[in-house]
Amino acid sequence: MDILVIGGGGREHAIIKKLRENPSVGTIFALPGNGGIAADAVCLGGSPTDIPGIVAAAREHGADFVVVAPDDPLALGAADALAEAGFPCFGPRKSAAVIESSKAFAKDLMKKYGIPTADYAVFTELDGALAYVEDCPLPAVVKADGLALGKGVLICETREDAREAVRSMLADGKFGESGRKVVIEEFLTGPEVSVLSFTDGETVVPMVSSMDHKRALDGDRGPNTGGMGTIAPNPYYTPEIAAACMEKIFLPTIRAMKAEGRPFKGCLYFGLMLTPEGPKVIEYNCRFGDPETQVVLPLLKTDLLAILRAVESGTLGDLKVEWKDGAACCVVLASQGYPQSYEKGFPISLPETEEGEHIYIAGAAEQDGRLVTSGGRVLGAVSVAEDLPSAIEKAYALADRIHFDNASCRRDIGQRALQALKEKK
Repeated sequence: MDILVIGGGGREHAIIKKLRENPSVGTIFALPGNGGIAADAVCLGGSPTDIPGIVAAAREHGADFVVVAPDDPLALGAADALAEAGFPCFGPRKSAAVIESSKAFAKDLMKKYGIPTADYAVFTELDGALAYVEDCPLPAVVKADGLALGKGVLICETREDAREAVRSMLADGKFGESGRKVVIEEFLTGPEVSVLSFTDGETVVPMVSSMDHKRALDGDRGPNTGGMGTIAPNPYYTPEIAAACMEKIFLPTIRAMKAEGRPFKGCLYFGLMLTPEGPKVIEYNCRFGDPETQVVLPLLKTDLLAILRAVESGTLGDLKVEWKDGAACCVVLASQGYPQSYEKGFPISLPETEEGEHIYIAGAAEQDGRLVTSGGRVLGAVSVAEDLPSAIEKAYALADRIHFDNASCRRDIGQRALQALKEKK
């Protein structure tokens, strides 16, 4: 079976490596792929937002199955176009992907169906937003409505910060069309949990929980990024909390989308805050998270392709999905200066990996036969071990064996999770 994977980051590299474990998988094509993915798939280049180009690539290479991983092509209708062309595809239709591509839609959905989330207000006009922030509780969270590479969320400690945030989106066009509408939310407190889930529109199968580290600098300081590292499982996510989330959030969301005529089939990401009042939804994503995927998939015992096909065919309820014991940690090595300006083109030296180690390449290109940096988040160093302290230690040991000029990383990935484990004892 030949497979086409849409995307070109660390998440896609993790998906491709996991698909490779199935002996029935023949050639994997990646569109566009990257210099590191080229070791595991045939990279086609092109643009993941060129929907006719995606369909043409599926035809040209005789893809038996297509996995659409990033948010942008899903929001543009890639899954719709592939299905219409006769290609079995993993990923939600455009009408369902709106759960991520419009935060206002997601908030209104939760309000309508009683799914717990933060209080909010939606604005398209600057004057209304400015008037609202004069009286709203602080801190406040200002979000661009549309897709913004994980950077369209601003936590505002002061009213001036909030004024600046809404001006930057509604007046200055900081996030382009994505920021033409803003959502201003109540600031929630508590541990954050990421739960990716497989769903065929009826059945929901949560994956191992994880904890993302979004800020650029140690101690959760600095600007938001696409994610600087992850651990799994998240120690804050107890069986009791998992049961409450299934009852009050996961199944109600799937049922709500079906009731709205937008059945969701694919990977639905639940970004949760465990507040003193109980779990609440911070955000939905319509796809695998990055870098959450990099720690979740190595813990998956059941064949990934079998799961993806069951989702596509609507038979997920007939499949038993199993997970390995142990824990995983991903440390993202980034270009110094990310997520602002940074230099590119530095040669990357990769070590041989040992059992339980994975290197997932994100922002790297092949140049004159060498792998060089080409993006902000360059790669993820991942380790799977018997417990979380060991996974963290081994992930950093792996990261320290990887070399390129201008490299930077957070040195505190997983420390909050370790503290949670100590508190539970």
